[in-house]
Amino acid sequence: MIDPTMDHTELITASDLAAPVGFSHAVRAGDTIYLAGQTAQGRDGAIRGKTIAEQFDVAAGNLVAALRAAGGVPEDLVSLQVFTTDVAAYRDALPALGRVWRTHFGRRYPAMGLFGVAALFDDAAMIELMGVAVRAAAAPAR
Repeated sequence: MIDPTMDHTELITASDLAAPVGFSHAVRAGDTIYLAGQTAQGRDGAIRGKTIAEQFDVAAGNLVAALRAAGGVPEDLVSLQVFTTDVAAYRDALPALGRVWRTHFGRRYPAMGLFGVAALFDDAAMIELMGVAVRAAAAPAR
């Protein structure tokens, strides 16, 4: 959906995700895509997963869905912020998180930050991912 009041940006709603309320899943400005925070929210609005790794898996899938809806691919991700309500559990889950990461993003790692927070919007959420992507320019013709 394009916001007619902002001709230099496009507000993106990903049909694969729960309908956003008060935000857009992504905003595309030129070749840059700003990805809204994604939790382990299913299409019905309920948080999926009991562990950090399970929730990270759903949240990463949601982030990729928003990225694809904006015309990007996982390789375009240049920055990722990970917010968690339990940094110790995140550290303990690193091996499982690494496996989950590779299923969504391969072995490519953007600039990242991990932030411990007191709470997220949904009390059942333990993880929220927020990122920035830059769509790759088309390869020059040969």
